[in-house]
Amino acid sequence: MPWLLLALLTALCLALYNFFIKLAADHIPAAVGAVVLQLVAAALGAVWLVRLKLQGQPLPITNKGLVLAALAGLGVGLAEILTFVVFSRGVSSSVGTPVIVGGSVLLTAVLGLVVLREALSWPQALGLVSIVAGIVLLARGH
Repeated sequence: MPWLLLALLTALCLALYNFFIKLAADHIPAAVGAVVLQLVAAALGAVWLVRLKLQGQPLPITNKGLVLAALAGLGVGLAEILTFVVFSRGVSSSVGTPVIVGGSVLLTAVLGLVVLREALSWPQALGLVSIVAGIVLLARGH
C-alpha cells in the first residue's frame, strides 16, 4: 500500500479516535476513559504482535527502542487524559481537535527541526505558519 494511502487511513483512525473521545467525555471521567482506551489499544497491539510472531516475522528489540516507545506511550497517555478534559469542558470537536492536532503537528515539526536537525523547505514552512494561523483563528472564535 502506498505511504499516502496509509497516511490517509491513519488520519481516518485518528479522526475516529478524537471523535469518540469527544462523545465519551460527557459520559465518563477522563482517567477512566484513558484507561479503557489504552486497554483496547494494548489488546489490539498484542493481537498484531502475536500475528507477526506466528508468521515468523523477526522482531528485533533494543533497549533504546523500548525506552523511546515508553516515552511515546507516556506522551499519548497524557494527551488522551488531557483530550478528555478539554472536551469535558464543552469545547466542540470542530475546534478542540484541530487545535490539539494542529498544535501537535507544529510542535513535532519544531522538535524535528531543533533536535533532529531536519531540513524544512519554504512551502513546508508556509504550511506550518498556516497551522499557527489556523490555531489562532479557531481559538479566538471559542
